[in-house]
Amino acid sequence: MFMSNGYDDATTSNPPAMTLTAAAEAKLRELMAQRNIQDYGLRVFVAGGGCSGLQYGMAFEAQPREFDTVVNQNGIRLFIDPTSLMYLSGASIDFIDSLMGGGFKIDNPNAISSCGCGSSFRTKESSSADADAGCGSGCGCH
Repeated sequence: MFMSNGYDDATTSNPPAMTLTAAAEAKLRELMAQRNIQDYGLRVFVAGGGCSGLQYGMAFEAQPREFDTVVNQNGIRLFIDPTSLMYLSGASIDFIDSLMGGGFKIDNPNAISSCGCGSSFRTKESSSADADAGCGSGCGCH
C-alpha cells in the first residue's frame, strides 16, 4: 500500500510533500519522452554520504513501493519513501540550465547547511560535532 499526497487532487487540503517548478516539470517530461517511459515516476530519496552528511538521489521507477508517498503534479509522479520524506517535506525541485553547469536542484527548507554543488546537505537533526570540519571536496560547503 502507498500513500498518496496528490498535488492535483482537489480533495487533498494538505500541501504536497514536494513540488516541481515549471522548468523541472518540463525537463522531466523531456527526459521521460526520450527514454519512452512516460508512465514512470521519479523516485526522490535521501541517503547517507556526501560532504555535508546526507545526499539527494533521483531515479525513474515504474511503480511506487509500499509505504511511499506519491505526489502527482500535473501528471508527473514523485515517489518518496517515509525516511526520505522526513528530510524532504516541503522541498521543491527545480531545473537549472546554465553555462556554469546545470541540472536538477532541490530547494530544501529542512537543510541548515548544504554543499556548494547542491547535492548534499545537513539538517538540524543530522548535524554532528565534526560537521564544521569542512568537506574537503572543493565544492564549497556552507
